[in-house]
Amino acid sequence: MTAQKGKDVLIKLDEDGLGSFVTVAGLRTKRLAFNSETVDVTDADSVGRWRELLAGSGMQRASLGGSGIFKDAASDARMRTAFFDGEIIDWQLVIPDFGTVEGPFQITALEYSGNHDGEVAFELALESAGALTFGAM
Repeated sequence: MTAQKGKDVLIKLDEDGLGSFVTVAGLRTKRLAFNSETVDVTDADSVGRWRELLAGSGMQRASLGGSGIFKDAASDARMRTAFFDGEIIDWQLVIPDFGTVEGPFQITALEYSGNHDGEVAFELALESAGALTFGAM
């Protein structure tokens, strides 16, 4: 796999609940993080008192986020509506030549900012709200 352009990574949201994904407009940075909690099962009989973890247990989650410039587009209106209504909707993160991560997320932060001599910008943070799928490209 060769180096990829960051601008080709896309965050998309399901605009109508029917699987019609639209790219979130204006994003300059995007990020995806996977996390897994562990279950410690260390006891007095653990060899050398080294920590032992229970395989296949704990909670898995993903965080999705991005920041960019505000553009008055359909995706902006859909994000605002989803945030204020507390909706859980399907999102996609497309990483070219790698794959697509898709599943339900809830917007946990939506921030707007702007300097007096610059553009209006926003930041978006999402947390997974169910099982995610990965599709290789």
